[in-house]
Amino acid sequence: MFKTFTAGIVLGLLAAGAALHFIPAVDQFREHSLIVVQANQGNSESFHVNVPIDRIMVGAQGLSNPVPTGLAWPREEQFADARVELFKLRNGKDTVIGIASRISASHSESGDLIEWVLHLPARGSAYVGMQPDALQGGYRAGQLMSGTREFAELRGPVTERWVADESASDAAGVGRIEINTAFVSTELDDE
Repeated sequence: MFKTFTAGIVLGLLAAGAALHFIPAVDQFREHSLIVVQANQGNSESFHVNVPIDRIMVGAQGLSNPVPTGLAWPREEQFADARVELFKLRNGKDTVIGIASRISASHSESGDLIEWVLHLPARGSAYVGMQPDALQGGYRAGQLMSGTREFAELRGPVTERWVADESASDAAGVGRIEINTAFVSTELDDE
């Protein structure tokens, strides 16, 4: 009786494992990447965030309207000049393909910093460090600092630009953040 019970458990576990292997429990759809191949063997891709529609969270000390409503931001001194935002990330077809977080902070000793993390669930994450000062034309330049999965073996520049929506009746804070990447493989450095 005990041998039959044990054999049933083992065969049940094997059947469940085989079913999970051959029948996908979750069938996630991957949106096609809108990548433009460059002449230097790299690729460029554009993303954007529609503000305020795509804003999931914004936190900073002294905000009169935090998102989500009632968000309690830490009151410690170390968070006084920090601002954290979380957004839906869209591709060129205006389809949500991931999330993006933006951290900005200023510190008297280490200076200002702006950092982005772009997370595309089907492709990986890209960690980008930006220059705090905007360049001519309103662009902010940065570099891919690190990445996972598809972005792990890439390097290259990233730009950020705010484009205000002039047609909005309340134009303050309405627009889009455009993020453009131009990545090449680190394998090209070895050649």
